Amino acid sequence: MIEMASGTETFVSKGTQLYKDYDHLFKKNFQTESIVVMVEGNEVTSAAVMKAADRLEQQMLTVPGVLSVTSPATLIKQINYKASGRAKVPDSDREVQSILESQPELFESLMPDGTHMMIGIKIAGSTTDQQREDILNVLDTSLKEAAFPPGYSLIITGSPALRLDINKEISQSMGVLLGVASLLMVVVLLLVFRHVRWGLLPLPVVLLGVFFTFGVMGYAGVPMTMVSMAAFPVLIGIGIDYAIQFHNRMEEEIRFGKSSGQALVRTIKHTAPAVLIALAMTALGFIPLFTSTIPMIRDFGKLLLIGVIMCYISAVFFGLVTLYSFDWLAKRNPFGLFKKKNGEGKTETGPESSPGAKVQEAKAVEKVLIRVADFTIKHSRVILVISLLTCFAGLYADQSVPIQSDTNSFIPQDMPSLIYYKQMQDIIPGMGDHLNIILKVKDNSDPQVLEWMDEFSRHEVANRGHVYAATSIVDLVKERNGGTIPETSEEIRKIYSKIPESESREYKQGSQLLTIDLDIGQAMENLEITGIKELRDIVQEDIQWMQPPPDVTVTITGQSVAMIDIISALTSGRVFMTMLGIGLVLIGLVVVYRNPMKALSPIIPMFIVVGWSGLVMSGLGLAYTPMTAVLGALILGVGSEYSILMMERYFEEKENGLDPVGAINQAVTTTGSALIASGATTVFGFSALIFSPFPILSNFGLVTVIDVFLAIFVTFVVFPPLIVMMDTRQEKRKA
Repeated sequence: MIEMASGTETFVSKGTQLYKDYDHLFKKNFQTESIVVMVEGNEVTSAAVMKAADRLEQQMLTVPGVLSVTSPATLIKQINYKASGRAKVPDSDREVQSILESQPELFESLMPDGTHMMIGIKIAGSTTDQQREDILNVLDTSLKEAAFPPGYSLIITGSPALRLDINKEISQSMGVLLGVASLLMVVVLLLVFRHVRWGLLPLPVVLLGVFFTFGVMGYAGVPMTMVSMAAFPVLIGIGIDYAIQFHNRMEEEIRFGKSSGQALVRTIKHTAPAVLIALAMTALGFIPLFTSTIPMIRDFGKLLLIGVIMCYISAVFFGLVTLYSFDWLAKRNPFGLFKKKNGEGKTETGPESSPGAKVQEAKAVEKVLIRVADFTIKHSRVILVISLLTCFAGLYADQSVPIQSDTNSFIPQDMPSLIYYKQMQDIIPGMGDHLNIILKVKDNSDPQVLEWMDEFSRHEVANRGHVYAATSIVDLVKERNGGTIPETSEEIRKIYSKIPESESREYKQGSQLLTIDLDIGQAMENLEITGIKELRDIVQEDIQWMQPPPDVTVTITGQSVAMIDIISALTSGRVFMTMLGIGLVLIGLVVVYRNPMKALSPIIPMFIVVGWSGLVMSGLGLAYTPMTAVLGALILGVGSEYSILMMERYFEEKENGLDPVGAINQAVTTTGSALIASGATTVFGFSALIFSPFPILSNFGLVTVIDVFLAIFVTFVVFPPLIVMMDTRQEKRKA
């Protein structure tokens, strides 16, 4: 039930005026998409090639959804019909060559040189992905039946073919990402989670949570986009932390002599609420994603929200029950399959046997963590000042990080369909970017309206350096009226009736809609988004200066215009999302703890990481994309969990009678070791994204791996002195 999505609807929200102008006004009425067959060979002007092109045209015209087919053979038949009365491709190469040479300007766009020929198959812009796939499947078969001569290369390209290949690549990449993430998890669990029995168990627990997420995703109608597919490695990284925390606490209780049942109850009593609070704060950190105006960012947020809940459910009901069952079997060991670790099952008695009663005899890693905590507490002021100064420096540097506006750069650059698409853009004029001007009129045969359109079009091409051509229904009317516009509506309507619908539908719909298509070349690549925005504003000013006739409403739209607002949303929205996330998590912590100190202590480290993230982006020379723009909210959601779990254990140890320094040391040696394991698995889970063929995901993976590492770093370096300092001051004030 999960659908793939890669079109403009993943970038532009359907409820906005922008989408209504683009989709309802332009796309459904005027936009056509071209599937292009590029024929490459030495003699594309031969009669045999033209006859094959004609056979392909006749077959494709019968396919539902195909509006028109245009090739050099189409024009040759029209010219031959006027000259000889026969609408067919001549049999000899000499006759074909003669027609081509008679009107070379007609064939320029379809035959840019002697080795390339283009066959354009137009379909409506509102065609569904399934319809596009059906048409492309028929085209594959038709190319074989058209019987082009041997030695000719036939390449299918165009935006419909490119979009279909992107969807296929997304589906294939999804499985690869999950596989790589799982493999990396196995490696890291074997390395850092060796101190417990059945150390690989968290992996199947979190994978079950991911499967639950897939199911909910299908029922909820959340589509799979190039952004949302990143949610699954992210979920594995986040969700495995829940399984590890439960697993670690239950094994800790059993090591201190508790029975399976007692360990299960104590784990549910102490760890489940702490993890649930961390989950709630993580979810609050993700909620700002829903404020984005970009649909695929909101879908990303939905997936993360669904996923963390599913992973928690899996960890509680599957992970703990499995651990309980394994321990029960290990004590009875009926088949000799469950080996006991050294010291397992020894019961300690007395008040000192409680996990929180004293600092456990630390292992090598735990000794290092205690030394780090002692050092940071001793130099707390210096560490906090340096952390905050570098944080503010990062927030300043973040303002200069550029925005990536070329959406083609988000997909694998070695995709054959993208290479062919760029080749087609280079060869065929007019295949670049466009500004589309829609006119709502009372009567589309009004001579005044057509005169204004003609004057405006000529003005834009003559005075705006980046407007290379302007086409409209006026061109077709003038072509059939000796190069002039008729003076009466009746004459114009007569000409309209003679224009084939396949030609007029791109410029005229009904009696009240007209369009002017401004060709702005490779603007997305050459001008970038800021240049396109300036050009749009200039064209808007020209419309206001050259006032259209009364009762005419003019709207500038098109895909290039849609991208302007998308990039603007990325630029302005990411800072708002981060600040909103910090505010929501802070409010959530105040509601849960009703203590300003407990609310602020997990937030400050994450605020520092958000600032450091700006330094990372600036230092690596990366640009913001729809993915990296959500980093603030994502890191806040992921990283706050570490500080919250450490804080929960700190106050639990204080309740057991330890002083602040002893409590933080005990928290570091118990929860800290689990956080190292879960943090490492999170880093490894996110690092799977680096292997994605999609640059938008690989760059996101690189930055998030660094940011998660920084989140772990502040949890052990900044958080201990911060919590001890704030808690000590609070106790002094109370005293």
